[in-house]
Amino acid sequence: MGHLKSHIMDEDGIRRALTRIAHEILERNKGTGDLILVGIKRRGVPLAQRLASIIEKIEGEKVETELLDITNYRDDLQHEGRAGNKNEADALPFDVTGKVVILVDDVLYTGRSVRAAMDALMDRGRPRLIQLAVLVDRGHRELPVRADFVGKNVPTSRKESIAVRMREIDGEDEVLIIESSTTAK
Repeated sequence: MGHLKSHIMDEDGIRRALTRIAHEILERNKGTGDLILVGIKRRGVPLAQRLASIIEKIEGEKVETELLDITNYRDDLQHEGRAGNKNEADALPFDVTGKVVILVDDVLYTGRSVRAAMDALMDRGRPRLIQLAVLVDRGHRELPVRADFVGKNVPTSRKESIAVRMREIDGEDEVLIIESSTTAK
């Protein structure tokens, strides 16, 4: 596992970062027209819901939020090809065609989860635009992916990991750097 190296964000820090991101999303997109927030399962989902709530308080308009499970799209997991994924996507209740999609995740690291999420989105239609919002960008990209909206840039070594804890899942809000006792993959 590893041991706690440092505490990066507390509940107030997360709230402030999300408030800033919400304002940046509204400014860049000139409001909420055709906007959909898509949280990457697991911790991207409560982040997307919180962003939607903040945007609603600012603009007075509800923003659609959806959950995106990218498990079958990951290139680092062994699975039976992608044949079944399109059918699964067709059965899901949301279409992204013509929408401005804000993908929301907790940590941006190699970029592979974002690539998988874009593949999953494309199976749901053709968005007008995809933007990425992350709570933490820790660097070490393996793919040419960058976030449009970042709560906090946290340079890390490969021996460290970022632990994001969300009240909805973990019972408390915090972001930690954990030093690994073994070298990361």
